[in-house]
Amino acid sequence: MFTGLVEETGRIVGLESGGMLRMEIEVGFVAEDASPGDSIAVNGVCLTVGEVGSGRLTFFAMDETIRRSAFGGVAVGRRVNLERAMSARDRFGGHIVQGHVDGVGEVASIVPEGDAELWTFKAPESVLRYTVEKGSICVDGISLTVVSVDEKRFTVSILPQTRASTDLSELSVGEKVNLEADVIGKYVERMVGPWVERRTDKKT
Repeated sequence: MFTGLVEETGRIVGLESGGMLRMEIEVGFVAEDASPGDSIAVNGVCLTVGEVGSGRLTFFAMDETIRRSAFGGVAVGRRVNLERAMSARDRFGGHIVQGHVDGVGEVASIVPEGDAELWTFKAPESVLRYTVEKGSICVDGISLTVVSVDEKRFTVSILPQTRASTDLSELSVGEKVNLEADVIGKYVERMVGPWVERRTDKKT
C-alpha cells in the first residue's frame, strides 16, 4: 500500500520489450534499502523490483500493466515519480493508494492561479464515477485533492513545490498520466450495490 506522497523522482535510462517490458530507472536514496521483490510505485503503478544496481533499479511490467497504464508511451529520459511501500510506522499523509491504475488520463489544460496552477485532466468513466469534489485522486502516483469534476474531466490545484518535485514539471497539455480513484468509493459501491438493486426491484 502507498500514500501518494512522492519520495523522489527517477529517470528512465533503459527500456527493453519482448515478453515483458524491462524498465531500468536511475534513482537516488530509494535504491539504498531496496531489494529484489520489494514493491515500489512508479508513476502510481505498483511494480516489483527485479534487479538492484548501483543507483539503478530494474522493473518488469507485464502486458496487462502496459494495457492499463500510460507505460506504453514512455521513453528513455522520462522523469518518473517513486514511492516505496508504506511502513506500518510511517505517517499517513496522503490517502490510500494501491498502485492499481483505474485508467489513463490526459492533461487537458494548465491555468495559473496565483502562485499555484489549476490542472484539468480528461479521464475515463471508470475513474470519474468515483471522483468527488474535495475528495482524493492519484495522478501518476501523486495524491491530489479534487477541485471540481464533471462528466468528462476533473481539476486539481498544483502547488509550486508539488510541480517541482514530481514529473509534473516535465508534463504539458496532451500528455498521458496514470489515474487511480479513491478505493473507498469502490468498496462503498460494491457493498451498497445489491441493496440498491433490491430496492429498485421492489419498486418495479
